[in-house]
Amino acid sequence: MKRISFLFILSLFALSSSACEICGCGVGSNYIGLLPEFRKHIFGLRYRYNSMLTHLGVDGNRTYLTTNEHYQVMEAWGGWNIGKKFRVMATVPYSFNERTNQGAKSSKSGLGDINLWAYYRLLNSRSTVMKSNLLVQSLWLGAGIKLPTGKYSPADKSSSSTDLNLFQLGTGSVDYNLSAMYDIRLQDLGLNLTGNYKITNNNKYHYRYGNKYNLNAQVYYKFSVKKKLVIVPNLGVFYENSALDHDNGFKVSASGGRLLSGAAGMEISYKKIAIGGNFQTPFSQNLASGIVKANNRAMMHISFTL
Repeated sequence: MKRISFLFILSLFALSSSACEICGCGVGSNYIGLLPEFRKHIFGLRYRYNSMLTHLGVDGNRTYLTTNEHYQVMEAWGGWNIGKKFRVMATVPYSFNERTNQGAKSSKSGLGDINLWAYYRLLNSRSTVMKSNLLVQSLWLGAGIKLPTGKYSPADKSSSSTDLNLFQLGTGSVDYNLSAMYDIRLQDLGLNLTGNYKITNNNKYHYRYGNKYNLNAQVYYKFSVKKKLVIVPNLGVFYENSALDHDNGFKVSASGGRLLSGAAGMEISYKKIAIGGNFQTPFSQNLASGIVKANNRAMMHISFTL
């Protein structure tokens, strides 16, 4: 399928991550994933959901402070080709945040932080190996900027360095992203590797979220039906790591951490339309010094080419 490659699906699969890369708060994802294969333009809608427990006690036990937090993001995104080696992309999220503690609920919703990306294709090769098997490889390098379009509310941040600052729609800062995406496929069996590093800055309230990086590996298999319908089951492992936040130059102990997750998804594309989704579950984690526990995540999407 020339207009929508199954690799497009994998980009959305990886985008999983949550609204916030490490915990799930609404401060904007920095991970784009493998770029879609399209001729000129592409656009789509993506829905992401995740939840977590915060303010856990010793050994992860619940206390009267323990809070259930839920984050939903509806995201519009698009991509444009510039020649054969350059691409630009944009994502515009709208977030719905909700938390519950001892029956009391609070919520907020609004525009999140917009991300802009530019990519350069460094490698694009097709060769025949083992007499008749097609080997396809691609490597993209990218850089991006995250704009402070989502509202950051200082009232939702405690003055204590041991409290969380997750319940935000945006970080209030201009941040930068670096990305590398490599894909190798032998016939219909492929492996996708992606790495991303996010460089954060202080917002006007002198709060800086920690720098973050993601490393991801996915295995997929493409089933083609009459060269029009493409079905792609996939399995992946995702590792996320975040440094500590800083508040007025001081480290925030209730921040940062690491998360290792596994995921499974199914994607279907037909002509100019692609739909799909995935489910992620944590394998191991240590978030915010153990007072945060990430739960399962899910994502669904639909996209179109022009």
